[in-house]
Amino acid sequence: MPSNQTPLGALPSRFRRERLLVVGCGDVGLRAVRGLTAGAAAARPRLRVLALTSSPHRLAALREQGITPLVGNLDEPASLRRLAGLATRVLHLAPPPGQGHAQWWRDPRTLALVRALRLRGLPRSLVYASTSGVYGDCRGQWVAETRAPQPHTPRAHRRVDAEAAVRHFGRAAGVRVSILRIPGIYAPDREGGTPRARLLKGTAVLQARDDVYTNHVHADDLARACLVALWRGKPQRVYNACDDTRLKMGDYFDLAADLYGLPHPPRVPRDTAGDQLPLMLLSFMSESRRLDNERLKKELRLRLRYPTVREGLV
Repeated sequence: MPSNQTPLGALPSRFRRERLLVVGCGDVGLRAVRGLTAGAAAARPRLRVLALTSSPHRLAALREQGITPLVGNLDEPASLRRLAGLATRVLHLAPPPGQGHAQWWRDPRTLALVRALRLRGLPRSLVYASTSGVYGDCRGQWVAETRAPQPHTPRAHRRVDAEAAVRHFGRAAGVRVSILRIPGIYAPDREGGTPRARLLKGTAVLQARDDVYTNHVHADDLARACLVALWRGKPQRVYNACDDTRLKMGDYFDLAADLYGLPHPPRVPRDTAGDQLPLMLLSFMSESRRLDNERLKKELRLRLRYPTVREGLV
């Protein structure tokens, strides 16, 4: 079993020349890189980590983390040609573009990436970080990975398109692709990673009879899920990357308030919520589902360090 320090345990000799490419190396990507090397300094020379970035000002910061930066832009396909044949594993964490292009349901970034990777020297595995939003509103039902996506928002449609692109890439090129469908990411050491700011503002939540189920994953557990999927994920397989929390949104905010010693947020009916709540929060309140994470824990053998938000919020 993997140790608590390194999710993969000691790397077998056949992996000593692995090259991991991280696309979208933000908070979760950096956590994944730290997870690979923590407590195993001797393993660092055997695993080279590269990261694609479109921001020249990040080059020094990436190098400080032991990462080789590659300048390129997913919105400029010609800049991605150098990625061909570089990596044995690819962790794709970059989001689709926002609104503003004619084909609003497409993710041209993911398509550009897989086209570049197909030029030569295919990777052994690729993990794509998608969203649980692809399921749409499930009216509080339990949702396993076999449920067909029914996206309700433009950003969820773009994620479905990206999933289709990486799965086609996996089948056509013989690359082992894993898709992680990710809910709300939280962590006390992540920017905006807890409900504390909203609680301090007194942001309202829905009253109990109108409330929706939400799902969560600690950023550290998500990073570990990314890593184990790179080595253990089955071909063209989907995994719900969430913890064991089973709370409605209002109860989640109430729990956080109790942990932080703050007042509970006010409750409002759904028919007046639009006058009081931010649009982004309202969009989350329009969908209710409970994600089944048994595949994550049994197939990938991931033991959650933060099984529920109670352990992870403080």
